[in-house]
Amino acid sequence: MGKSTREIVRSERFGEQYTVIHHFSGLDVLVWPMPGFSTTEALFATRYGSVNTCFRTAKTGDFIQVPEGIAHYLEHKLFENEDTDVFDLYAATGASANAFTSFDETAYTFSTAENWEQALEILLDFVQKPYFTQENVDKEQGIIAQEIKMGEDSPFRKSYFDLLKALYVEHPVRIDIAGTVESIAQITPELLYDCYHTFYNLHNMVLSIAGNVDIDKVEEICDRLLIPAEDQDLETRFPQEPEGVAQKRVVDKFPIGLPIFDIGFKSEPCSGLEYEYRTAAARVVLQLLIGSTSRLYQEMFDEGLINSQLGYSVFSGSGSYFSCIISGESRDPDEVFRRLCAEIERIKQEGFDEEEFSVIKKARYGSYIRSLNNVENCADSMVDSYFNGTAVFDDAEALSKLTVEDCMKALDTMFDPEKSAISIIESSLGEGMQGQEKN
Repeated sequence: MGKSTREIVRSERFGEQYTVIHHFSGLDVLVWPMPGFSTTEALFATRYGSVNTCFRTAKTGDFIQVPEGIAHYLEHKLFENEDTDVFDLYAATGASANAFTSFDETAYTFSTAENWEQALEILLDFVQKPYFTQENVDKEQGIIAQEIKMGEDSPFRKSYFDLLKALYVEHPVRIDIAGTVESIAQITPELLYDCYHTFYNLHNMVLSIAGNVDIDKVEEICDRLLIPAEDQDLETRFPQEPEGVAQKRVVDKFPIGLPIFDIGFKSEPCSGLEYEYRTAAARVVLQLLIGSTSRLYQEMFDEGLINSQLGYSVFSGSGSYFSCIISGESRDPDEVFRRLCAEIERIKQEGFDEEEFSVIKKARYGSYIRSLNNVENCADSMVDSYFNGTAVFDDAEALSKLTVEDCMKALDTMFDPEKSAISIIESSLGEGMQGQEKN
């Protein structure tokens, strides 16, 4: 048996710390004991999402391409053991379990207020025991095909993915996480095993656990259950993505009452500490630009051009894509887009209000401090920062150093109207009445 080592990640600013166990199996284990909390949250995650369809290892030699949607498919199938139902095992411990697949990650989670040791044993056991047969793969194709079709019936999901297809020319982020009905029809048990053994290698994974836990006990369970793995020299590849967008405007129709929209601004991808600084700046800029206290928001809201459903986010990952997205409802989405671009140009000339910047920065910093009292957030943040190559506390450091000049630079580099696009879902209601005689 090899030897594991430990590393402490500490923030003097917040008086918080967590431990990284570099386990002899090849897995890094992140443990954040939170005395006084009654719950425990864990994630067993792999750096494998829907965008990872082209890869190679020391064994494959050349790059190979696999069908879209296979990461999500794998997540569904891993809960099926040969002789047990994983959810039944969790239920017996009092834990609730879940899983998710994103563009860049697949994670298996549990949350519990008791018996965290047994829940952790279940998590480590089933994720390391894939069981795929032709019969259960065929059965799942029908289930996921229905899920894909249901997604296509959602105007909000449709608008979002229409925007990604407008922003990105080549990058697989433009494809739905679940894939397509045609792509999942190509999935076989052999492909699932190939992708499992490639991406579910412990060197490509991380275990994160926070809450009412003991570090020594976590390590002891890992010693017993983790199966040592060899590093495969995994390398993923993405197509060369042009700087510009694929399409400036895309429109679809759904039977909805009020049109909905997604507006995106595409910029250069990044990772590591640069990601933390750029994300901190982008989030503050979005709030200054279109947040509920901003001049533009108040004007459009008072005019009835938008409603309170307006939202915004930073969309990034893999070190291969980065965009800022604004979503909402409007009787005239094109006018919202026009006004937004005009406001960007005005601020480039006049600058941000420094007092408003200070208020927003302090509020976001306070929100971050409160998040350290949330077990789920701490467990999630450890995974996110680990896959980004940073530490949990780096985003707060980036925010603390942010200046209004940084925000002006971010506005200039990350909110270029020439690298933007809008997706609109118009209402199809009433179209069937056209041409009918009125009584």
